[in-house]
Amino acid sequence: MPVLKTAPSNGLQIAYETFGDPADPSVVLVMGLGTQMLAWPEPFCEDLAARGHHVVRFDNRDVGASTHLSERGTPRLLELVARRAGYTVRDMADDTLGLLDALGLGRVHLVGASMGGFIAQTVALSAPERLSSLTLIMTSTGSRRVGQASPQMVKRLLRRPEVRNAEQAADAMVATFRVIGSPGFVMDEERLRAVAVRAYERGYDPAGYRRQLAAVTAQPNRTEALSRLDVPTVVLHGLADPLVPVSGGLALARAIPGARFVGFHGMGHDLPRPLWGSFADEIAGVAGRVPVA
Repeated sequence: MPVLKTAPSNGLQIAYETFGDPADPSVVLVMGLGTQMLAWPEPFCEDLAARGHHVVRFDNRDVGASTHLSERGTPRLLELVARRAGYTVRDMADDTLGLLDALGLGRVHLVGASMGGFIAQTVALSAPERLSSLTLIMTSTGSRRVGQASPQMVKRLLRRPEVRNAEQAADAMVATFRVIGSPGFVMDEERLRAVAVRAYERGYDPAGYRRQLAAVTAQPNRTEALSRLDVPTVVLHGLADPLVPVSGGLALARAIPGARFVGFHGMGHDLPRPLWGSFADEIAGVAGRVPVA
């Protein structure tokens, strides 16, 4: 089992875990909206480490064991609609960069899923010298024209059921992934429930989810800026993703010079177990395109 640690970053404490040899090139995993680092499966992290990488996964601000900004309150619906946020995706990118500094990491292979992809792109644009490669999973450019969920799906995101115990947290997670998960793969309900229980015990925070959601709704369209990015990039996307439609991933691959797009049939907005090896293959593949300083 990895050992949970914390590091100072951007005025916060960021919780993280590592896998593999610190002397190996580092792969840093950034997770999505309201989701703890537990969503990066340990077998997947161990697979990447076995391929010769030092793997770092961490909790973003406002989830899990990292700092929760409770003093900033819970954004109201009007604030979400008006795209007003207490902090930005750029702030979360600065958290990531601060963690790299705290861990003494120079250039890394950065992997972002969903909102983590927004964060990873922002890191790449603000500090490209820190990246050796970029992997973007089920995410988009921030454009309002592509990769947008349907109004019904947005309502589903906003109307989360009240959760008062770990069992209800597990029920809520299973219900969510019945909506956004991969229709082409059997749902791993046992694993989902186990992750939900652990996440509830580590730090359940619906207000933190709303603060992150506010940051996402207020994010800029990065399309033009991405066209100037010079980092080896692979874009991985589910062809059946109902939350961030495949148009978002395709737009990323078009925007970033030299980016490679890989679409997965039957994959929705999750990381189905049968594809973990394929994801690791793609991350290791793009990481192998350049040496790490």
